[in-house]
Amino acid sequence: MLLRVFPAPEDPSLSLRLALAAAAIALTLGACSRNGEMDYLGGIRIARTTCPAVGVPAYTGDITLFDPPQSRDARAIDVTATITNLRTTCDETSGPDVIANTTFDVIARRRDSSAPREVVLPYFVTIVRGGNVVVAKRISRVSLNFAAGQDRAQTTGLGSSIISRSAATLPDKVREEITRKRKAGEEDAAIDPFSRPGVRAAVARASFEQLIGFQLTPDQLQYNATR
Repeated sequence: MLLRVFPAPEDPSLSLRLALAAAAIALTLGACSRNGEMDYLGGIRIARTTCPAVGVPAYTGDITLFDPPQSRDARAIDVTATITNLRTTCDETSGPDVIANTTFDVIARRRDSSAPREVVLPYFVTIVRGGNVVVAKRISRVSLNFAAGQDRAQTTGLGSSIISRSAATLPDKVREEITRKRKAGEEDAAIDPFSRPGVRAAVARASFEQLIGFQLTPDQLQYNATR
């Protein structure tokens, strides 16, 4: 699965809208570390990467299939699966694009292990800008093959994204404002540059996340959010 930024934004599904609203992953400072900490020369330390942060939005890392499908009784649980072990490589050193490749494991368990069975599950990979704007989304599927007599199965999924380096890079003016040396006694010496709306907005625009989760129906999402 290859995801390129920027195609025309599409309207995200209900599962993605709720997941993003509740996501525990935030990139307000776009992978800046030790934000707000002064260095010994009076500047602000900023260690930033153009690579996207990677994670699983809240409520989308698990899926439960029921038999019969309309039941929500624990005794009707047919298959459960979890996304885990995200592993990302990111190339931000060659060419005009930043390329991030993420692999992950899907571990599943079924109730009835008497016969061999294949279970196909949909998952999404999205690129989110500034913490809340979906700029690209792709849906794919993973297949889990249960052998006869086995109640567990595992497979690997993949998500790849290409982000324009220029879009993920802070403008020189903003970087200078953040890292400018400040002397004691100056009017703005004690002011955190990240408190300024223009700086915050620029950092948000240059901050990207690669989010991976199961493509859930509204009922499946509600089940995850309320169980």
